[in-house]
Amino acid sequence: MSRFIAAIDQGTTSTRCILFNPQGNIVSVAQKEHEQIYPQPGWVEHNPDEIWKNTQEVVALARIQASANASDIAAIGITNQRETTVVWNRKTGKPYYNALVWQDTRTTDFVATYEKDRRINEFRAITGLPVSTYFSSLKLKWLLSNVKGLRADAEKGDALFGNMDTFLIWHLTGGAQGGIHVTDVSNASRTQLMNLRSLQWDEKMLKEFDIPAVMLPAIKSSSEIYGYVTSEVIPGVPVAGDLGDQHAALVGQTCFEPGMAKNTYGTGCFLVMNTGNEIKLSENGLLTTMAYQFGNQPAKYALEGSVAVTGALVQWVRDNLGLIRKSSDIEKLAKTVEDNGGAYFVPAFSGLYAPYWRNDARGVIAGLTRYVNKGHIARAVLEATAYQTTDVVKAMEQDSGIELSSLRVDGGMVANQLLMQFQSDILNRQVVSPAVAETTALGAAYAAGLAVGYWKNTEELKQNWAIAHTWNPAMEEHKRSGLYQGWQKAVTKSFGWME
Repeated sequence: MSRFIAAIDQGTTSTRCILFNPQGNIVSVAQKEHEQIYPQPGWVEHNPDEIWKNTQEVVALARIQASANASDIAAIGITNQRETTVVWNRKTGKPYYNALVWQDTRTTDFVATYEKDRRINEFRAITGLPVSTYFSSLKLKWLLSNVKGLRADAEKGDALFGNMDTFLIWHLTGGAQGGIHVTDVSNASRTQLMNLRSLQWDEKMLKEFDIPAVMLPAIKSSSEIYGYVTSEVIPGVPVAGDLGDQHAALVGQTCFEPGMAKNTYGTGCFLVMNTGNEIKLSENGLLTTMAYQFGNQPAKYALEGSVAVTGALVQWVRDNLGLIRKSSDIEKLAKTVEDNGGAYFVPAFSGLYAPYWRNDARGVIAGLTRYVNKGHIARAVLEATAYQTTDVVKAMEQDSGIELSSLRVDGGMVANQLLMQFQSDILNRQVVSPAVAETTALGAAYAAGLAVGYWKNTEELKQNWAIAHTWNPAMEEHKRSGLYQGWQKAVTKSFGWME
């Protein structure tokens, strides 16, 4: 039996390859950052060629670190930043334009038209999603409308669309020499072009956004063999798992039962609750989305609350304000004060996502007095993540009718003890982190491993899950409610900033 499963985690700021053993423990990790491109305010791009090059490098490095041959790797799974949209030429493999990142807001004018016509929620019954700058549909529409020659090539079938999973799988399995053009149900559900019931591209949605069906990948399950790696890095290894990053984290946290939820604290925050076989349409500003589908088993659905700016706010304080030298310094600075000093930071840099969905919102710091210092600002920065998560949990409990007993957490910010304790306090729930923190990559590995029999079933995966740390609420109710009321007031001050 092969010794390892490999996972490629293609994220917003970097690409990683992690090798896992049968116990779900990390054997080796390699990581490489890629450039963040900001051509105009609100525009965010990545160079797909750079990401493909980095992917090959990290796979090679992770393999070398583990002294592993291609034959030692049973399969490879992909997990990726979702909604980030790339279009490339079938014959050359070259992108027509940089990838438009999920955070990109250049399609605001399109959204404004739907808002004006009161059509923002028109497609929720089909796709589970409101019209927003967030999803791939409008990004693809923008590319087709603005990149010279692209529409003609798309109509001919020479231009291929995909999110980053599709782009990488195509390149891994041969590229211009017969690369497999596929995506999975979880990624497809984030394009706003897939029908949640049929799990196929929806003709009405393609017509609405004027997108040629011929450029779209085939939709597959999240766990099956799509093809085999032709690259010299790990030739012959089956590519057998594909999950959008938040869906992968749900799998990595083994949230296989309806009502189980996880929150990933990364660039943004993404809270996902498994709703089983049931499609639950939100009445509280959440997204209805796919959870995952393993092979021929029935697809599982989820409710999701997406928060655009959490870890990115810490980076902003570091890079734009220079208050800290490295991101981890934020906790030390925040600990210089006892509380937020009355200050609240609402990081609506590109509008507010769940549960508000306000494209007209912009970032504000509210409640400032002469008393407030940089320690209070640092604390307000961390607290913003916990408040935004609490907003989403409250909405999710209302939609699902299920009260969370505890919240499973993962992502880079979980290392911040002050934040995690405050999260438990303001949420008034137990917060639990797993022993293996890299749950996104682990979920992709699990999907790939199930497809090739490396793991027998989900029961075996559940046995791998172990607790690293538990935080319990310790805040008095009057203080909790007072702080949260202050946050809710601050949020309203961000509304209506953009016309």
